Amino acid sequence: MMRVRKFRPAMTAAMLAMVTALGAVAAHGETAPAPLADARTVPTSDAQIRLSYAPLVKRVAPSVVNVYAKRTVRTQGSPFMNDPFFRQFFGGNFGMPRERVERSLGSGVIVDPSGVIVTNNHVVQDGQELTVALADRREFKARVLLADERTDLAVLKIEPQGKPLPALPFGDSDAAQVGDLVLAIGNPFGVGQTVTSGIVSATSRTNVGVSDYQFFIQTDAAINPGNSGGALVTMDGKLLGINSSILSQSGGSVGIGFAIPSNMVRQVVTAAENGKTVARPWLGASMQPVTQDIADSLALDRPVGALVSNVYPEGPAARAGLQVGDVILAVDGFEVDDPQGVLYRFATSGMGHKAKIDYARKSSRGTATLVLEVPPAVPAPDESLLAGNSPFTGATVANLSPALADRLGFEDLGAKGVIITDVKDGSPAAQVQFQAGDIIEALGGAKIGSVRELKDAIAATSGKWSFTINRSGREMTATLRGD
Repeated sequence: MMRVRKFRPAMTAAMLAMVTALGAVAAHGETAPAPLADARTVPTSDAQIRLSYAPLVKRVAPSVVNVYAKRTVRTQGSPFMNDPFFRQFFGGNFGMPRERVERSLGSGVIVDPSGVIVTNNHVVQDGQELTVALADRREFKARVLLADERTDLAVLKIEPQGKPLPALPFGDSDAAQVGDLVLAIGNPFGVGQTVTSGIVSATSRTNVGVSDYQFFIQTDAAINPGNSGGALVTMDGKLLGINSSILSQSGGSVGIGFAIPSNMVRQVVTAAENGKTVARPWLGASMQPVTQDIADSLALDRPVGALVSNVYPEGPAARAGLQVGDVILAVDGFEVDDPQGVLYRFATSGMGHKAKIDYARKSSRGTATLVLEVPPAVPAPDESLLAGNSPFTGATVANLSPALADRLGFEDLGAKGVIITDVKDGSPAAQVQFQAGDIIEALGGAKIGSVRELKDAIAATSGKWSFTINRSGREMTATLRGD
């Protein structure tokens, strides 16, 4: 038989003090103060009894769709397929490579009546055939207008026949506050469209590791697998964010879900509708989080902002007057807690915007104006696959520019030199364990500044290969001997 255990609320220090005070009053024969009136009331009208999210759901739910992605995967054959003994018993097709079809399910949101839909990139990634199912059960083939892995957003287009589709208007994610009521709408576990309610738990959650920008709205509205790409909706029926991920050890919702803010989504959709790619504004500087020691040295009340650790010559930060050691505290009046916050504010402002930067320099405070621009593609990449007889054979290398660094997701957008962008499996470069992202700084004692210089140094070297590479900020030197 199940035992029901009754719990009593723990007595807090304030409650204990109140009881003690009341006891002291009673001991002196004085009258205790009257208890506070209970603020709770019973519903007194039919309207109060019938309060419901139903009218809101009826209005916004048709804008949320299901997204089906289908891809064909070729499986590896058995290592015994060439053995006559096994082929004799299991037939001629034993162990042959086979193809199987994988299907994934997610959600999406109609943001334009003409059939423009936004979802998560990971929902449609590698999908060879995409299908969108509307709330009224109509299905359409979809094509990808833009897929951006770094924001984990993808924009799809369907061609509906007849009247315009119900589109969900964008809300202002910067206006969201912790405690605001929200609804999450999607198709968890493929059970069908599902609505859950909750509140905004945090408005600028970073370091979650879901996308490069790492700036999310956190909610406790239940989000489960299949909800990805669905809508986080405000009480006035606007899109606050695109549900992206959950933090869970079991795979199910534990009340910690993350949504990509609508202001970021709007930028990606605008780029897709204009036939452009998502461009990341260039600061022209490297940043790092502020520690307690740094905060103390700059007379900051707490560790906040982004420390400028390197400034690219003649870049936007340099032209704005920022210096190494400055701490960026706010962008356009929005306080920033870390480098991800700075990048998010830039990304949602658009190219050409004049961003107001509030910063701390030693014990003083200052303001700078920084014009947002795309990173320059100088020098030209000259991307090349290295051949011949050297440890670098099989590596694809390129001249590192701010634009290439941005494309590769390289942290130091001001770095220079020759970077490895790809390593061919089984090649000498792979055997030496070169990796994409390695910067080749020197070969045979000579500094390497371009792909041309690297090719010349390779051609002039034989028998002994002494080189220096920079991997994630750490220099490594090695010497190899060969023919």
